[in-house]
Amino acid sequence: MRPPRARTWGRVGCTPVVRVRCRGSGRVSMAGMACYKAGHRSRMIYGFRVHRGRKGERKTFTWQDYRDLILRARAQLGGPVVLVSDNLSTHLMPPMKEFIAANEEWLTVFQLPSYAPDLNPQEGI
Repeated sequence: MRPPRARTWGRVGCTPVVRVRCRGSGRVSMAGMACYKAGHRSRMIYGFRVHRGRKGERKTFTWQDYRDLILRARAQLGGPVVLVSDNLSTHLMPPMKEFIAANEEWLTVFQLPSYAPDLNPQEGI
């Protein structure tokens, strides 16, 4: 991320120089879903978390944050959700698995394999 651009006025021919201090303002974690629905435009549903380095502040997403993102996607899309998930440890936690099992009438989850060289065209088979 880049610092905001500072602007000011100056005499004609003399470009003013303004210092912009870019102190560490924290860390941003983002999770998103690319959503597709037949007959509609694709959309991106996302959530982010800002960590400013305060004591006790969580840096990363919890399983509740991912659950809320899935529920937001269902509310915005207005129908069943098919989710392709990777092997992030938060996605594999028991409470998340319980949430998926409790909502299997509208939520279908496909778990990607942990390693699949046949899906990577760059690797020689």
